[in-house]
Amino acid sequence: MTSASNTPPRSWWNRENRPYTQAELLADGIVHVVGLLVAVAAGSALLALAAFKTAPELLPSLFVYVGSLIAVLSASLAYNLWPVTPIKRLLARLDQAAIFLFIAGTYTPLLALLGGTVVGDLMMTCVWGASLVGVALKLIVPQRFGRMAIPLYLAIGWSGVVVFQMLATTLPASTLWLLVAGGIVYSLGIIFHLWEKLHFQNVLWHVFVVLGATLHLCAIFDCIVISRL
Repeated sequence: MTSASNTPPRSWWNRENRPYTQAELLADGIVHVVGLLVAVAAGSALLALAAFKTAPELLPSLFVYVGSLIAVLSASLAYNLWPVTPIKRLLARLDQAAIFLFIAGTYTPLLALLGGTVVGDLMMTCVWGASLVGVALKLIVPQRFGRMAIPLYLAIGWSGVVVFQMLATTLPASTLWLLVAGGIVYSLGIIFHLWEKLHFQNVLWHVFVVLGATLHLCAIFDCIVISRL
C-alpha cells in the first residue's frame, strides 16, 4: 500500500486524509463484492421474471436500472481499491459520474409506471436532464465540482417527493416504504462519507450505499414482480 510519505497531496480525486489500512481496503472490497453479487443475481432474476411473466413492456427501463446499478458498484470498486496513481484520477471521474447515472437509472422503471402522464414524462426529463448535467461536470471539470455535487445528488435523489402522491396511487404501500427507507439510508450514509477522520469511514459509507441500493432493488422487485404474480 502507498505510504504516507509518497502519497500525493489530497485533491478532488484523492480524498484520503490518510492512507487506508490493509484491513480497511479488504473490508471495502468485501462490501463492494457482496453488493455486486446481489446486484447481478437479483438484477438478473428481476429482468427474467419481468420479461417472461410480469412486465415485458418495462424491460427497457429495467435494463437501464440494472445496468446503472452494476456500473456504479463496479466503478466504485475499481476507484476505491486502485492505488494512488494517475489512473485513479480517471477512475474517480467515472466513479462520481456513475452516481448520477445510477440515480436516474433507479428512477427510470418507477417513472415508466407513470408513462403517458404529463407529470411522469416531465419528471423523467428533469431527472435525466439534471443527472446528465452532473455527469458532464464530473467528467469535464471535476476539480471545480467537488463536494458541491453532494447537494445535487440529494436533490435529484429526493426529487421523487414531487410525484409521491402519484406514485402512492400506482405503487404498493410496501414499495413506497422500501423506497423511503432506501433514501433515508443513503442520506444517513453521507455522514460517514464526510467523516473522513473516522477509522473505516469509507467502509461504513459503502455499507450504507449497498444497503440503500438493496432496499431500492427490493422496492423495484416488489412493484414489478411480486405484486404482479
